[in-house]
Amino acid sequence: MTKLFKILYLLFCISFLFNCKKNEENKTSEIKKTSWKNLLTRNDLNDWIVKIKGHEVGNNYNNTFIVEDGVMKVSYKAYDSFNNSFGHIFYKNPFSNYKFRMDYRFIGEQVSGGPAWALRNNGIMIHCEDPKNMGVEQNFPVSLEVQLLGGDGINERPTGNLCTPGTHVKYKDSLITRHIIKSSSETYHGEQWVHVEMEVRNDSIIKHMINGEEVLRYSKPQYGGNVNFNAEFWKTKQGMPLKSGYISLQSESHPVEFKNIEIMEL
Repeated sequence: MTKLFKILYLLFCISFLFNCKKNEENKTSEIKKTSWKNLLTRNDLNDWIVKIKGHEVGNNYNNTFIVEDGVMKVSYKAYDSFNNSFGHIFYKNPFSNYKFRMDYRFIGEQVSGGPAWALRNNGIMIHCEDPKNMGVEQNFPVSLEVQLLGGDGINERPTGNLCTPGTHVKYKDSLITRHIIKSSSETYHGEQWVHVEMEVRNDSIIKHMINGEEVLRYSKPQYGGNVNFNAEFWKTKQGMPLKSGYISLQSESHPVEFKNIEIMEL
């Protein structure tokens, strides 16, 4: 074997090993990107940001949000009255293309002073504005709300609906400007756990799934409608596509529990 051939052979081996390592790293990165990530691995609220109406961002007023044994809970044990203390807890990072899933259930009784419409009512807010930009007296972030409803024991009350605080979407090829689009889900009475999942594709298609069944699909989320807080700013964004944002869970006066909170970036 000539000296030149040995050198070329060595270079080939080095290149081959480098490419193998690079391909393995790419595969590992791809697997990591498309794996489910638990957003409550710390079993605390260190990765979350609380914003409750009437209080500065970061103030978990009356310990409204707590975590116990891997379950996030909305608690009103320290409340005498709700007093319009609408709250949201945001995961620390924004997202754009992803799947999100969790289980939820309503428990106990609504706190005194809670509005009638908020009975067994909560939501997952997606493509949310930055919580740091919310006003002290702001009720809800500009976002898309995957509305979570529990049955009242008598009436039909589908869950997985869409509410649109400061936003519009296209549904069945039409721009929808009303506040609520109802889903096709069943009603879930009592304190049973319900599994909810969403697939969010930037400013394209968004799907809601309840207990494994698709119950609502819409597209082209965009800014639109009246916003009571910082109205002049939001007017400048009317009609612009809504491509990404934070994910938050609500506190709207009825105790609720969340578990298995997971995300998969796509």
